[in-house]
Amino acid sequence: MAYTIEARGLRKAFGDTRVLDGLDLQVQRGEVFALLGPNGAGKTTTVRILSTLLAPDHGTARVAGHDVVREAKAVRSAISLTAQEAAVDGLLTGAENLRMMARLRRVKDKRRVDALLEQFDLTDAANRRVETYSGGMRRRLDLAMSLIAHPQVIFLDEPTTGLDPRSRNAVWDAVKALADGGTTILLTTQYLEEADRLADRIAVLAQGQIAALGTADELKARIGRETVELFFDDEETANAATAVLGGLKLPVDGAEDVRRILDDLADRGLPATRIALHKPTLDEVFLALT
Repeated sequence: MAYTIEARGLRKAFGDTRVLDGLDLQVQRGEVFALLGPNGAGKTTTVRILSTLLAPDHGTARVAGHDVVREAKAVRSAISLTAQEAAVDGLLTGAENLRMMARLRRVKDKRRVDALLEQFDLTDAANRRVETYSGGMRRRLDLAMSLIAHPQVIFLDEPTTGLDPRSRNAVWDAVKALADGGTTILLTTQYLEEADRLADRIAVLAQGQIAALGTADELKARIGRETVELFFDDEETANAATAVLGGLKLPVDGAEDVRRILDDLADRGLPATRIALHKPTLDEVFLALT
């Protein structure tokens, strides 16, 4: 299979600190792929190498079919990068920033600027200088600028840091729409909810390597099984059920397990009045693996 992003054996050190230690990575076309990890795990370093801003010490990487070292210019033509710090010009208006980027990326569709201003809820502020924008508005403008040329691959380095819930949802909707249209997206994030909601697959980085890789559900399954919690009308029935089952919060494997437990209790005259199903969270995965 030809991957849109592929890295093999990436190593990178800064002085005596080894940040990447043989990283392997494969991302398919149209996939939203998330890198999770604590500070210093190598997320931003990986993005900088894949976006040609940093050369690896060892290993190879290809993006959109091009080697990131030998064919850096071709890689840059195919990608867009939104870094952790918004790269906008405060002396220009929001619309002027977008028009400038459109000229640099040779985008001739004049409607593209207006469409992005509307998409990121910046139409009312389009003619204001960016230096008057809030942090969230600057971030939204930065993201809009990264999308101006319909890139094949987008790197988003913690794209929603500092955004309010409404702005964050707008970014999430935009990411989903881009992926649905075939754009490949690699994002780093500190928000586990963000990875859970957006990513087709998630890689957890630890000590410069991938500690775990899979869908959100696959990673959660590595930590523990789903559990069912049982509730009763009165303490006496709850105590009797506890004596039978050994507890009121039990691991289960699907609906058949839940049905069997409820039927067993009902046969004993101990019907549960309510149940709650609990799945392991990405928070638990993150803490366990890092």
